Amino acid sequence: MSTPRKRRREGDTETRDQLIAATADIMLEEGYAAATSRRVAAKAGVNPALVYYYFPTMDDLFLAVFRRGAEANLERQRKALASGNPMRALWEVATDPHGTAMLMEFMALSNHRKDIRAEFATYAQRYRESQIAALTVIMRGHGVDLDALPPTLLSVMISSLGATLVNEATLGIDLGHRELVEFAEDFVRAFEGTPWARAVGLPAGARAIGAESDPAAAG
Repeated sequence: MSTPRKRRREGDTETRDQLIAATADIMLEEGYAAATSRRVAAKAGVNPALVYYYFPTMDDLFLAVFRRGAEANLERQRKALASGNPMRALWEVATDPHGTAMLMEFMALSNHRKDIRAEFATYAQRYRESQIAALTVIMRGHGVDLDALPPTLLSVMISSLGATLVNEATLGIDLGHRELVEFAEDFVRAFEGTPWARAVGLPAGARAIGAESDPAAAG
């Protein structure tokens, strides 16, 4: 005789979602160390015992928060890559303060939690592989020399520069930010067909990324 499946109580999903959302909010507002079971329960408006009813350990709760955010980030990237201006959309995703701040919290947390570190690495690899595959198609379509500017390099540049801007801004550091944003804007606009405003390794007379050099200028 088969054992009947345990029926989940009405509101189980809602309470679980509230705990995940509360944990994410605390991590963003005060850092992961502030997300204790009591603080999470208080913010979610539930009995502290319910935290461990849904999540046997705090690591289980942190992993649930991470996985939800990771899936949301992957979906944002998919939409960005499918948009009319994928390069601009990718840059906007990379410089989103909310997403970057949460990733930095999990990066710090992963230094102390082996399971979270493994999950973080798996997600980061998956995210980058997806981005590189899409960038390869985008760049090839614009006639970019993929040996001179590998999609892997561009992927790391986008992520790293975006994270640097966001993280330094939270610390009150802005020296060089204007110049970096202007450079990135020029680069993004070049993929939209706007003339490249800087002579940085591009052929003389090139009008945009992948554009033919102007014969007259070359001569």
